Amino acid sequence: MLQIYARKADRFCLREISNPAIEQAIAPALWYDLLNPSTQEVKDVEAALHIAMPTREEMEDIELSARLYQEDGAAFMTMTALTNLDSDEPAKTPITFILRGPTLVTVRHADAKPFATFCARALRGNGHSYENGEDVMLGVIEAVIDRMADVLERLGNEIDGISREVFRSKKASSTKKTRDLEALIEQLGRKGDFLSGVRESLVSISRLVAYHAALETPTRKPSKEIRQLVKLVQRDAASLGDHAAFLSGKINFLLDATLGLINLEQNQIIKIFTVASVVFLPPTLVASAYGMNFELMPELQWHFGYPYAVGLMIISALMPYLYFKRRGWV
Repeated sequence: MLQIYARKADRFCLREISNPAIEQAIAPALWYDLLNPSTQEVKDVEAALHIAMPTREEMEDIELSARLYQEDGAAFMTMTALTNLDSDEPAKTPITFILRGPTLVTVRHADAKPFATFCARALRGNGHSYENGEDVMLGVIEAVIDRMADVLERLGNEIDGISREVFRSKKASSTKKTRDLEALIEQLGRKGDFLSGVRESLVSISRLVAYHAALETPTRKPSKEIRQLVKLVQRDAASLGDHAAFLSGKINFLLDATLGLINLEQNQIIKIFTVASVVFLPPTLVASAYGMNFELMPELQWHFGYPYAVGLMIISALMPYLYFKRRGWV
């Protein structure tokens, strides 16, 4: 799908394409947004702007030289974005920004919510005048960063909830508490994967903006407002990256703490069996001694031999138990 945006009477507007001569229809536009474009749409835009757009495979290349480069008088910049952010399983997708003079082309293969948010605000009139494609690109990136900020805030609240579950659980049953802790480990793992995707996206945004800020062409003379917006986007991306790193550290801490609590619960069970085995070892020794079939054993002929043996077994069991209790081991 191809959507074309232009300035009309100093307003940002969506242009309807009805002319079969697509090159003439899109030539003077401000922004060409290609979402899952067809082969014909790609060819038409390439012919109109005299550029060669990257394929989806080229957009997914992780090499920096394949993501940030100049060709045919245009700057090609690819970032990693996330979709399905309202779920626990976001998907990564590349988005390419192509700046050729005052014109912007975006190529994407997934519907990212920040694009719809930016377009709705710009078409409604948000008090900002989008003079060229560079201005539009920074506005879109700013919308992406705002979306990332909302996601990080939500993740932070969810991680705080998991933290309360880990450290303030009052389950009476040890088995149920262990099962709950194991479920929390799964949640922390999903949050960690989610956060890794957010951090990867923020790093790609920071690289893109840094490359764009250092880009120098004879025709590019950014205004003071553009330079300030670039610095603002860089600061926002850096601060969100720091916050994402903090949340990542918190997840690692909670994982370690949860595993430690599970180990404590298991150690309690092992301790019970250890104490039981030590307590019953002396009585077993006494019973084994008097169970030997020797002819000369005076206690066997003694009238109080059986009560004596039973009492000795009880005393031998109580002594280690009381010792353990005094030391605080049970």
